[in-house]
Amino acid sequence: MNWDDYQGFLVDTLKEHRTPGASVGFARDGRMVHHHAYGLRDAEERLPVTPDTVYGVGSITKSFTAVAIMQLQEQGRLSVHDPVRRWLPEYRTPDAAMAEATTLHHLLTHTAGLPPLPTLRVAMRASLLADPDLEDGELRKKLEAAKAVETVEELMAFVAETPFELLGPPGEKFSYSNDSWALLGAVVARASGEPYEAYVERHILGPAGMTRSTFSVETLGGWDDVATLYTEKREGGRHVVRRSPAWWATGAMSAAGFLKSSARDMLRYAEIYRTGGVVDGTRILAEESVRAMTAPHAAANSPVMAYGYGLMITPDYHGKKLVEHGGNIKGASAYLTVVPEAGLSCVALSNVTPTPGARLTLGAVNMALELPVATPREAFGDHPCGAERLLAYTGDYVSGEGATVTVLADRAGLVLCQEGERFPARCVGEDWFAVRMRGQESRIGFLRDGAGEVSALTMGFRIIGRGKVSA
Repeated sequence: MNWDDYQGFLVDTLKEHRTPGASVGFARDGRMVHHHAYGLRDAEERLPVTPDTVYGVGSITKSFTAVAIMQLQEQGRLSVHDPVRRWLPEYRTPDAAMAEATTLHHLLTHTAGLPPLPTLRVAMRASLLADPDLEDGELRKKLEAAKAVETVEELMAFVAETPFELLGPPGEKFSYSNDSWALLGAVVARASGEPYEAYVERHILGPAGMTRSTFSVETLGGWDDVATLYTEKREGGRHVVRRSPAWWATGAMSAAGFLKSSARDMLRYAEIYRTGGVVDGTRILAEESVRAMTAPHAAANSPVMAYGYGLMITPDYHGKKLVEHGGNIKGASAYLTVVPEAGLSCVALSNVTPTPGARLTLGAVNMALELPVATPREAFGDHPCGAERLLAYTGDYVSGEGATVTVLADRAGLVLCQEGERFPARCVGEDWFAVRMRGQESRIGFLRDGAGEVSALTMGFRIIGRGKVSA
């Protein structure tokens, strides 16, 4: 690999996104062969980035939760085909029969029928209200008025009391759901008899030798070489990055996205998927469990990507299978990519959101596969779409997680408006568009109801209802 070429690609990409600091590590056959330290982990204090700098890894945590579930299945304590209510009898949704039919497999694959819900913000209520940099006055008022959700039991009560429509029967539709993974964390705790975080530390982090990984913000306070958090805001028509060191936390949803780790540790973790379950001679998972985690169980609203158990799967990227997941949370963007057949692993961690970690890890994989470094995961062709058809997609799409996307039509095609920005989109298939955000195109789609009317938008792997809050 020509690391000089990759270094230029990495620096250009991170400069474009105003990233204060990032770690990008690359391993071949389990050995870290390159680490790119970009910027500073604390720009004001001029502190350097190292392979052991700790960042939040966000939703990559979900794969650790899936590993825990598979370990417990190997021990005979549970089955992925168990009904959720066997372990969580408190679990209720607006349709009792669908709740009864939901299995752990449905939670593991984001196919439980749950739309984006407001649970995560409410579960982070205490840390959000304690953050002096939370400037959203409307959100602050809502949180102050909300009932606390500090345990998974309170989370299940919140979901049961929240009015929403299920997306469909279990197994029918894929829509990314943090709530599903909070529930899985509770299943780990009840099946193992240990708190979720303690189980992961004792059965995954410890055996894998991940000494720079923790769920605890308090533990981070006693460590050196921890990334300072930064946030990005849009001010006066431009993006501004500001230091914002307060970590957000939630005990109720740790299993969905609250692990912290380093590039070196994450490359050790990646060995589970490269080797079929073994890290440095220690077996973490059986090969059969790894195969189940990396099987493409659910189409992820994309012709090239699917979802396994806590992992995104690209079954055929230039003849190779990619095993991946990303994560974004305040002050942290993360992406892990493993190419088992080629013995390759790559992780990108940064201390601001958003950072295009998927682009960075894919660039490293491209170099290893002797492809141009900027080769995209998916190439988009043009598809005809008349003005009348474009108008059918226009409107507001509102997510229970707090996002609102307004879709407009002009002569050039569709325009997506979000948080004061406009992003052009071009038609690439029947009800499918490629939207350009920050120099990169990604796929979005529109879903129709039984009458053929556009009823929802699929974006960021989530199904967002049209003209109404989906939770």
